[in-house]
Amino acid sequence: MSRRAIGGLAVALAVLASPVAAQVAQPRYTSLTVFGDSLVDAGNIRTLGFGANPAQGYFNGRFTNGYDYTDLLSLRLYGTATVASLQGGTNFAFGGARATTTSNVPDLVEQLGLYSGYLATGKAVDPNGLYVLNFGGNDIFAAQAAGAPTGFASDSAFLMNAATTYAGGIQTLSNLGARNFLITGFPVATGDGLSLSIEAEGYLSTALGNLNLAPGSTLYRFSYLDFFQKITTNPTAYGLPANLIQPDPTRADGGTCQGAAAFPACTGYFSFDGIHPTAAVQQAAFNEMNRQFNLTGAVPEPSMWLMMIVGAGAVGFAMRRRARVVTTVRFA
Repeated sequence: MSRRAIGGLAVALAVLASPVAAQVAQPRYTSLTVFGDSLVDAGNIRTLGFGANPAQGYFNGRFTNGYDYTDLLSLRLYGTATVASLQGGTNFAFGGARATTTSNVPDLVEQLGLYSGYLATGKAVDPNGLYVLNFGGNDIFAAQAAGAPTGFASDSAFLMNAATTYAGGIQTLSNLGARNFLITGFPVATGDGLSLSIEAEGYLSTALGNLNLAPGSTLYRFSYLDFFQKITTNPTAYGLPANLIQPDPTRADGGTCQGAAAFPACTGYFSFDGIHPTAAVQQAAFNEMNRQFNLTGAVPEPSMWLMMIVGAGAVGFAMRRRARVVTTVRFA
C-alpha cells in the first residue's frame, strides 16, 4: 500500500474515532407499526373488554406476563412499548386474529383497513419505519378443528389462502409506501399442528416469492418453527433454564405458568397459559430476531455521516477507487 493510501486510511480512522463520530446515533427505523394476533396484541382486545384479564396474570393487555417482542423492540428503539391502536397507537394487532378473513375480530385485511383509516386522519406512511406482521397461529388452530373451515373445500385450501393473504398484506403495505418488513412464520400448535404449520410455511414461501416490492425494500422472515424447536432442545443457548417446563396435561399445573399460579415471574415456564409463550420466551425471540437481523442497530447522525464521507473520500482519493451502490430486496 502506498504512503498516500496509508495516509488516507489514517485520516479515515481518525475521523471515525473523533468525538463527532462518537455522538448518539439515530434508530435504524423511525417508527414501528404492528399487525397481528395475540402474540403481539398490546391491548386492543382488552380495550374492548375481552381477554387478557389482569386478574389471571396477564400484563397490561398483553397475552402473557410481560412485554412481547414488538414491545421490546420499541423499547430498545424509542424507550416506550408499543401502544394499541384503540388507545391511539400504531399496534393494530388483535388477539384471536387470523391471516384469513374468517374470525370475529379484525383479521389481517381488516387491520390494514384500520391502518388506512389511521392514514386518513392526516398521518403518512413512513418509508423509514418497520412494519411487523405476526399471524398464522389462529389459522392453524382453525385447520386443526374437525372438518374444513367454513367456506373452504379442505384444510389445504384454507392454509393456502392464509399464506397468500399473509404475503398479500406486505404487498399492500409496499404499495402504500412502506419499505421495511418483518414477517413471522406460522407457529406450531399441539397435536397435528406441526404438519399443518410446515404445509402452511411452504405456501408462504411461494407467496412471498411472488411479491413485487419496490427497489430498496427489505423483508425479514423469522421462523417460529425453527426458533421454538431450538429453544426446546437447547434452552440455555437462549438464556432460558435447562429444565424449561413445557405444557403437559399430565402435570397438576398443566405445565403452564398460569396453571401453577407462578405469575408474574413465571420462572422456568415456556408457556404462560398453554397457548402463549411467557415473557421470558418473548425476550428470547426478540434477542434472536435482533441477532439475525440487527433490528436495533443504529445509523449515524447526519453530521457523523458527513465526517464519515470525508474520511471515506480520503481513502477513495488515495486508492483511486469508486464504490458501487446496489439496491436489493433482501430476504432473511
